[in-house]
Amino acid sequence: MSIINLRNLGVTLASTLFSGLNLTVDAGDRIGIVAANGRGKSTLMKCIAGTFDPTEGEITRSRGLTIGMVEQNVRPALMDTTFRNAVLQALSADQIDNERWHADVVLEGLEVPEELRERPLKALSGGWQRLALIARAWVSDPDVLLLDEPTNHLDFAKIVLLEHWLNALPRDMPVILASHDRAFLDAVTNRTLFLRPKSSQLFALSYSRARLALDDADAADAKRYERDIKTADQLRRQAAKLKNIGINSGSDLLVVKTKQLKERAGKLEDTAKPAHLERSAGTIRLSNRGTHAKVLVTLEDAAVTTPEGMLLFRTGKQFICQGDRIVLLGRNGTGKTRLISMLRQAIADPSLVVEGIRATPSLALGYGDQALADLDDRRSPHETIIHRFDIGDQRARSLLASAGMSIEMQGRPVAELSGGQKARLGLLVLRLLEPNFYLLDEPTNHLDIDGQEALESELLGQSASCLLASHDRSFVRATSNRFWLIEGRKLIETDSPEPFFEAARA
Repeated sequence: MSIINLRNLGVTLASTLFSGLNLTVDAGDRIGIVAANGRGKSTLMKCIAGTFDPTEGEITRSRGLTIGMVEQNVRPALMDTTFRNAVLQALSADQIDNERWHADVVLEGLEVPEELRERPLKALSGGWQRLALIARAWVSDPDVLLLDEPTNHLDFAKIVLLEHWLNALPRDMPVILASHDRAFLDAVTNRTLFLRPKSSQLFALSYSRARLALDDADAADAKRYERDIKTADQLRRQAAKLKNIGINSGSDLLVVKTKQLKERAGKLEDTAKPAHLERSAGTIRLSNRGTHAKVLVTLEDAAVTTPEGMLLFRTGKQFICQGDRIVLLGRNGTGKTRLISMLRQAIADPSLVVEGIRATPSLALGYGDQALADLDDRRSPHETIIHRFDIGDQRARSLLASAGMSIEMQGRPVAELSGGQKARLGLLVLRLLEPNFYLLDEPTNHLDIDGQEALESELLGQSASCLLASHDRSFVRATSNRFWLIEGRKLIETDSPEPFFEAARA
């Protein structure tokens, strides 16, 4: 008997998020939900948890079933609470009196350092706040665990920790999670649901293999579409011929036949649209103005330090050349963002001397940070583009529309946009800057899988030169051709990121 059963489930808000969805959740299922930004993943999770009512269909749950739900954001009321107390508050009053030890077991399982447990959540990083939400959901011993974007804000080490933790749960424990992290999905799921407005697809496979199966299904769907449209066109041509004959002969029978052919053609056209052709979340384009310089940046044993002046590492003698796509590897706190900040300063303002860093004068920088801090939350997307670029109102609106922003959305403050929308706006700004060198700090944060793949394609297709820091293993593997590793207070070049990934798993 299934634990949760969804029958013909659908949700329509401003548009249809999904419809006709059938899904059973059984013991041992580890289901990954995949969809573009804003396409209903969080809404579906809330429907399953019972906190949101679907527009149509029904959900049945086993009697007495308890569900642990991990949402994307920490509630403001929890921010002043310590890590330990935030977890304790998820227990009932009776459990707090008699089973406080259970919270410590959960904290140990998630490897939360003792010194962090008594700090308020507002004083912790986004990654630790995320783990606090997971601990709160797990401490109540739920029958089913729901995780909405669980790797958001996690560094690579914490992602690996979360993978280990999920895979160590009891084998019959059902877990449903929504994520854009392809490597994470491969590591922890055994079923994949591709959520769509119509005809969602479910495969009993982890993400990468399910994606191949989906591509095959979509290719067959596209062929059916071409065949049906061709048939509809033939029917309309036949109808046109019969209409002329019927008019000339005065035959009522031919007029009726003409009407029937047109109706058949119309029905074919109405049902022919491929299920995989859905409303775009917005295109991503980059540009590369090029440069004649072969060496773009030279590092002369630059010292990378904390703001207080403590040495983190030295770079040694390094070169960034045209066509290099370098990923900067290292555990959190080793100085990746500090080096990126120093490079940005040296390139953006050559009049400022950054000791140990020399950039060619022809460099035009495209910089994007993980917090999207270059975007003014008070401006609208339209104002953001018009203020920075002399391209005219219509061109600005056209570009924003291609990036997935409706006219109404273009007028909202940036603060009201989703993370994915902000990321696409930030990448549009980078495109319009027409750089010849990209400096990117966690560029796939907030991007859905389609957006990640589009960014990968653009970096490769534009032969872009870049240095980036990323915790996304799939993105690193797809885009980078050089690898710098911060290790033992030194910056060293390595042939592959895999030893670093494997070391984090140890």
